[in-house]
Amino acid sequence: MAPNSVVVTIEKPNNISLVELNGSESESLLFPEKQKAVSPKQFTWFLFLKAQRAFSCLSWLAMAFKTTFVSAKKRIELSDVNEEEGPRSRGRLYRFIKAFLFISIAALVIEVVAYFQKWNLNLIQPWEVQGLVQWSYMAWLSFRVDYVAPLVITLSNFCVVLFLIQSLDRFILCVGCFWIKYKNLKPKIDGAAYDVEDSASFPMVLVQIPMCNEREVYETSIAAACQLDWPKDRILIQVLDDSDDGNLQLLIQDEVSDWRQKGVNIVYRHRLIRTGYKAGNLKSAMSCDYVKDYEFVAIFDADFQPNSDFLKQTIPHFKGNPELGLVQARWSFVNKDENLLTRLQNINLCFHFEVEQQVNGVFLNFFGFNGTAGVWRIKALEDSGGWLERTTVEDMDIAVRAHLNGWKFIFLNDVKVLCELPESYEAYKKQQHRWHSGPMQLFRLCLPAILTSKISILKKANLIFLFFLLRKLILPFYSFTLFCIILPLTMFIPESELPIWVICYVPIFMSLLNILPSPKSFPFLVPYLLFENTMSVTKFNAMVSGLFQLGSAYEWVVTKKTGRSSESDLLALAEREEKMQLHRRNSESGLELLSKLKEEKIPVTRKRNRLYRKELALAFLLLTAAARSLLSAHGVHFYFLLFQGLSFLVMGLDLIGEQVS
Repeated sequence: MAPNSVVVTIEKPNNISLVELNGSESESLLFPEKQKAVSPKQFTWFLFLKAQRAFSCLSWLAMAFKTTFVSAKKRIELSDVNEEEGPRSRGRLYRFIKAFLFISIAALVIEVVAYFQKWNLNLIQPWEVQGLVQWSYMAWLSFRVDYVAPLVITLSNFCVVLFLIQSLDRFILCVGCFWIKYKNLKPKIDGAAYDVEDSASFPMVLVQIPMCNEREVYETSIAAACQLDWPKDRILIQVLDDSDDGNLQLLIQDEVSDWRQKGVNIVYRHRLIRTGYKAGNLKSAMSCDYVKDYEFVAIFDADFQPNSDFLKQTIPHFKGNPELGLVQARWSFVNKDENLLTRLQNINLCFHFEVEQQVNGVFLNFFGFNGTAGVWRIKALEDSGGWLERTTVEDMDIAVRAHLNGWKFIFLNDVKVLCELPESYEAYKKQQHRWHSGPMQLFRLCLPAILTSKISILKKANLIFLFFLLRKLILPFYSFTLFCIILPLTMFIPESELPIWVICYVPIFMSLLNILPSPKSFPFLVPYLLFENTMSVTKFNAMVSGLFQLGSAYEWVVTKKTGRSSESDLLALAEREEKMQLHRRNSESGLELLSKLKEEKIPVTRKRNRLYRKELALAFLLLTAAARSLLSAHGVHFYFLLFQGLSFLVMGLDLIGEQVS
């Protein structure tokens, strides 16, 4: 029998013949698909197909990198170093980050040399050391193990404990929110509603719109306030204009005059001495003689557009509840899907309102006033000392003082007021600096009053340890220290390496809890986690400046608005414009002004962006640590440092959000 033959034997060979096949013939007949697979022609086509797919993938990646590079290059060319950042960037924090970066680069160079020289220092005896570099490296390792590592381990353990405490607090807030949803706990209105036919049964309400150089949004905010559904003889709208632009003042006055001619009870106020920012503006307005005739005051910032039934959804909660001092509504955003920056802000603020404000309102009857979209009982403001100009968070200041005087607060999660989110990183950064420096200023000023107040010990503990220390001081401290300083430091000090659950599992779980109030944002889980760590440098710097009363703690910059409106607002605006055209005054001066505006050429504003040196320094620091982690094959640590460094690079080059004009 041939060695490559196949023999088939049948026990009952009735009508069956014995067939003997050679090797090549047997394979082609028994396995035709195998013969087809090894066809040289089709194998060539298979290789061509794979090559074409690989080429398409590479070309797509090349185009993506090219587009990103061109975009970054264009924005860098149009950028300048932030003037507001300049003096502070040369401060202690920036110098510390730079020094840390230079040391890390030097350490990385030595580690690379040791890696390629294959120094196994555990097996090298002192007399076997060759060269100054190797001796220096061994000396550094000995010094690191004996002195540096214990300090870093102690600091990292301290920050991890703070991290776990803050995570536990956030988890308890989420449990409280789930309990509210499960039990359907909502503030209820005591007593019957107001008699619609009898306007005298409605309380007197004062509506205040503080603004300063709000050219883009003043029309929509005034129009929304003037369309509030409330008896006209029981409401007064104050437009509190602190603008320093004479032309803008005339435009706002003209807008107020138009609404007054339509029968709206509205007044225009402009201060000659504009001190105290928003607090000074509100304080000046409350000093008017006619304010004593009003019982409640509703406050809306210039970009807020309340629904017409806002007052009817909030004011009735005060009826039959004399201890109630504040009713706060929730914010809703017209531009939350405008860009990545607004999407990430929406996640933060949805958690703030849905979880923090709602839980504190239901279980503690206290939370920080958001400065707008709220209604105050004027008596509560007066009993608490009124508006003070001592901090940049006048809203939190009045809320704490009212709480110390025994007033209760209600948060209405179902009542939403449209507003805008900052669309540029510069505007958002300045906003966050004010929001995180002001609370530390206030904590220094309010601590004696909290300790000597007549409220219960539990309420004092909540104010001091939870409201101020944990959520306003500890959170930015450990976020910056743990993830921006200690984590890259541990890459060069392996003895103090952070466990995976600290840098991965717990942060992802907490970020997931943050996203639950806005489930449509789930795809942005990882960008949100990186974004929050990136913003920690701004929040930490603001917290330190507020705590130690540095110059930047007193800065107040009005958040830049774009004047975006929802689709329904645009339709209402179009209808309003049609009606106004029929009743508009056709005075000669008005026609001349209109012709001048048409003839005037609108200057083309050059859009630019900033360079943020703290973020750039931290970006290179984290990328250096990522390179060191790659040598040690740390895995998760490397990927976290790499993507966190890239996120800092994006922020430092101002590649997120819109450019500013």
